Amino acid sequence: MVSWHNDTGPGHQGEQESPEDQQRSECMLGYVPVIYYSILLCVGVPVNILTLVALSRLAARTQKALYVYLLALTGADILSQLFIIFVGFLLETAVFHREVPQVLLRSVSMLEFAANHASIWATVPLTIDRYVALCHPLLHRQISYPARARRIIAGVLTLALTSGVPFFWWSDMWRVSSPPGILDSALIWAHVVIIYFLPCGIFLVLNSLIVLRLRRRHRQRSCQGEGGQKVPAGAGRLGKTTAMLLAVTSVFTVLWAPRTTVMLYHLYVASVYRDWRVHLAYDLSNMLAMLNTAVNFFLYCFVSKAFRGVVRDVLLLRGVPLHPQRPFHHRATSANVSTSSLSSSTKRSPRDGAPLSALSTELIT
Repeated sequence: MVSWHNDTGPGHQGEQESPEDQQRSECMLGYVPVIYYSILLCVGVPVNILTLVALSRLAARTQKALYVYLLALTGADILSQLFIIFVGFLLETAVFHREVPQVLLRSVSMLEFAANHASIWATVPLTIDRYVALCHPLLHRQISYPARARRIIAGVLTLALTSGVPFFWWSDMWRVSSPPGILDSALIWAHVVIIYFLPCGIFLVLNSLIVLRLRRRHRQRSCQGEGGQKVPAGAGRLGKTTAMLLAVTSVFTVLWAPRTTVMLYHLYVASVYRDWRVHLAYDLSNMLAMLNTAVNFFLYCFVSKAFRGVVRDVLLLRGVPLHPQRPFHHRATSANVSTSSLSSSTKRSPRDGAPLSALSTELIT
């Protein structure tokens, strides 16, 4: 990301480098990364800002905890684009190659990692919320509401941003000639655990439980259909929120896997500084990983009809539509209903007999 000499490697300072040490792997991509990151920044920041506006309207309209989590994820993606792509990959080529205080370089690196961790961990509360909604729907109706979601997000983002502080001492892989030292190894392992192994482990376990739950319900509905029993309306539909969650976590897992592999390869097999093939792989893996900060908007548009409608209203400069106020009895009843956009219950409302699952999915589908 940001360049400085490695202080953590043993015997690095005060020694003359040998000709072999001075052999450095060249960047095989030339100006391609600069062009790629410029395009990614010009596309990613506007679409994420548009996503923020659309999600804000949906959050104000529906009062659902789901949109609080998605707003936090989008905001963290914007921070990642500004600190990592704009400052780390673009400005460093024009500004940070000059003589600037080392403290500034290290501070920028710390902010990059903090934003990166926040972007990933903002998805974890959303995954937990979906799991509770599907596997423990009664509990979900009690604990999932916007105020609690905001407190959870505040705690998660605070911890994620704090986790970036140790990376003040991170050494740049592109330009450090000495082998990784003890501190370098500890920081690399801490980073790959925080950014990939731990969140992906949570995604894998909870998403697997969600899929198993959905399959079990599908088998139950099939048995009811064969027995001539009436299947509730909408009971066979995969929730839009669940589909969105699976898409977001799957894309992250795929796009970040190459970078994690290359970092561990650099640590134990061959250095990015010395091997042009590892250098090339690291460049390409970073490009793939940063793509993750700009794809969620398109996933939301593909999955959610409500999101597409709000985006269309924003682009056409339409105001927020005014909806008639609900009767007091209905508002009081809906306060006990799940604030998520997917409810697994098929009980009927005492007011009109409609399935609660249909009420909870009407604004996301």
